[in-house]
Amino acid sequence: MKLNELSILSLYSAMAVYALAFIAFAIDLAKRSSAVGMATDAVAANPAQAGVGASGGATTTLTRLSARIANDATTPYDRSASMRVGVSLTVLAWALHLMADALRGVAAGRVPWANMYEFAMTGTLLIITVFLIVLTEADLRFLGTFVIGLILVLLGIAALKFYVEVAPLPPALQSAWLVIHVFVASLGTGFFALGFALSVVQLLQFRRESLLADAKTVSLRFLATLPSAATLENLAYRINILGFILWTFTLMAGSIWAEKAWGRYWGWDTKEVWTFIVWVLYAGYIHARATRGWRSSRSAWLAIIGFAAVMFNFGIVNVFFNGLHSYSGL
Repeated sequence: MKLNELSILSLYSAMAVYALAFIAFAIDLAKRSSAVGMATDAVAANPAQAGVGASGGATTTLTRLSARIANDATTPYDRSASMRVGVSLTVLAWALHLMADALRGVAAGRVPWANMYEFAMTGTLLIITVFLIVLTEADLRFLGTFVIGLILVLLGIAALKFYVEVAPLPPALQSAWLVIHVFVASLGTGFFALGFALSVVQLLQFRRESLLADAKTVSLRFLATLPSAATLENLAYRINILGFILWTFTLMAGSIWAEKAWGRYWGWDTKEVWTFIVWVLYAGYIHARATRGWRSSRSAWLAIIGFAAVMFNFGIVNVFFNGLHSYSGL
């Protein structure tokens, strides 16, 4: 069997294991919702025994109830079997994914990110790599469903729509800057993807906290077991800053490469413009939050818009816009 065929087999195997990991993380969220529901029913049936006073009004009662459920529910999920299975399957899928990427590179005799298929394969690998590394520093396993779901969608599109056979590099790509520029851009995208997932959960948590404050019914009960919206916002901000630093280097390295390949540092090519737009959006996000006090939902929406621009730059500009960066291979 050829190396490229082994790469394809490894990639499909990785996707299958990612799907199993997605199911395990989804089961964990379902268990969280069930546990919160039972805790809510128990408190509602006997509020005095649960330590929730009835004299403080509906808003106070719901707020205290939410805090109690969150505190009581946090520890059991550290030992959640489905969560442990999800992480283990993610690591296994990552290893298969890495094998697929490496085999594609060996088959091509170069780094495996010279066209849309390879870039998607390497970019998603780095998103998972960032996720697993961050897990060693902060317990963000509750993002598993969101992150793995995104990976499955991107890999599915890559496998079905972007696949091309191994081909030689165009002259402009025969440079060491291919290794540096595209790798750093992919790594930056990995941090942006994690920041995006945190911002989505932050918006859901912010809405839940607002409903609790207004004494309204709350859906998505599993959110009671997750960090507060403010905590999620701070995590997203720190991770997006790391992505922004990498994206800044992406712009700089791209300009140097452009000068060597085409004799100018900047030429307003569509890809260059959208890469700069992404930089401006995240610069605005960091500036608005740091100096203008944009917090809660406004900062989350800015981060989400920024990642949407990253995906547009990757999935639309690379495929449908002609220019000097038209190396999709499609």
